[in-house]
Amino acid sequence: MEEVTITKMVHGGQGLGELADGRKVFVWNALPGEVVRVRVIRKKRSYAEAIAEEIMSPSPDRIEPRETHYLATSPWQMMTFEAENRHKVAIVHDLFAHRNSQADGTGLISGQEEQPEQKPFFLPGAMRNPETGVSYGYRNKMEYSFWGDEDGLHLALHQRGSHGKQIVEGSALAMPAVDMAAQAVLDELRRLHIRAGDLKTLVIRCDQNGNAVAALFVKPSAFPRLDFLTQTKSSHPAGGPDALLSGSAFGGLLQGIRVYHSNPKSPASVRTQLLYEIGGCELTDTLLGREFRYDVDSFFQVNLPIYEQALTSIREHCVGDPIDLYAGVGSIGLSVAKKQVTLVELDPATAAMARTNLSLAQGLSLSKVVEGSSERALEHVAGDRPIIVDPPRAGLHPAVVDRCLAVLPPQIMYLSCNPATQVRDLELLAERYRIVYCEVFNFFPRTPHIETLVVLERRGD
Repeated sequence: MEEVTITKMVHGGQGLGELADGRKVFVWNALPGEVVRVRVIRKKRSYAEAIAEEIMSPSPDRIEPRETHYLATSPWQMMTFEAENRHKVAIVHDLFAHRNSQADGTGLISGQEEQPEQKPFFLPGAMRNPETGVSYGYRNKMEYSFWGDEDGLHLALHQRGSHGKQIVEGSALAMPAVDMAAQAVLDELRRLHIRAGDLKTLVIRCDQNGNAVAALFVKPSAFPRLDFLTQTKSSHPAGGPDALLSGSAFGGLLQGIRVYHSNPKSPASVRTQLLYEIGGCELTDTLLGREFRYDVDSFFQVNLPIYEQALTSIREHCVGDPIDLYAGVGSIGLSVAKKQVTLVELDPATAAMARTNLSLAQGLSLSKVVEGSSERALEHVAGDRPIIVDPPRAGLHPAVVDRCLAVLPPQIMYLSCNPATQVRDLELLAERYRIVYCEVFNFFPRTPHIETLVVLERRGD
């Protein structure tokens, strides 16, 4: 193993150092100022990735991780929460500063009264309500893999730096209802003597009241029926074996589950075929006073208290009734709109949930849901209404950027889970837009993931 001195934290979550041969090395489990001994896990021509196995001189920000398997899903457990917030803001600063090199007055931050190291960048989403334990127990969704050994079937997570898995009993990041439901499903799979080789993943979601639903992804095209009820079948005339009347789901820990056959050749948990559904898999939560419904397969934010803070900021800055691209179940657009909203969503099932949520909204009768990809629904992007974008990690489709530059909506509110691709898109939009507001949110405490909100206004002629 080689000794490395860590100089800074970088986007992605690693500490940056340099190997003896001059290559940069990105090191997990390392903090700025530390001297560490590293195990290289990936080698490239110009850089390497590694894990710090021995901390020679620890940073004052280093703390004892809460979990032994923290590197699998929450590799920032080894630093104080204060340090985490500080590093996340600094990473966003660095990304913006790196891109702010245009000398023609169209840079990302040109025209602002203050530089990004001052007021426009701040992190209220991570600093509020510390008494609620915001840094742990916040996730309303977890995805577990499985591992089997001589002791039976176990929940597992993929181990960073290897192709192996780490046996776990749950996650410190998850809401208690999530892990209790996961354990209940595991117990039932053990009772049926299901092999780990027949299973892919288990997804558990819960609402803020602790109601949980699940999706189990399996490799066989036929799968034993899970015993959903703990008591006898319902005698109600309309009830069948799935009726949740006289019994409780997995001891009352789960209200519904879907079992999907997933193509074994696919590494991901794709929904190839729904084998069966038991109970109800729809959940309800309230955001900024509006009720939203979503199911186990829908995209929905995992940290709702912090998400509400982002929604509040978007609503405060939005000057009109928006067009919401990448709308999901409509949680942003419906929270922001005053009279009408256009929701654009690609996934048919998610678009159906958006229609349900639109029907629940009051005073938005002129609104509509457009089912299709954002890049194929560009006729809805116009020059007289603001647009909201919350794209996947890949960022905006180039056609969306081109359409915005062609028709010039008065505002673009860009919420991103990947500030690196967001900055790339902002550099293109800077031709006709300027940043008027920037906010960094810690949606995912104890992990390196960062959520950023940027509000853009059209530049004057």
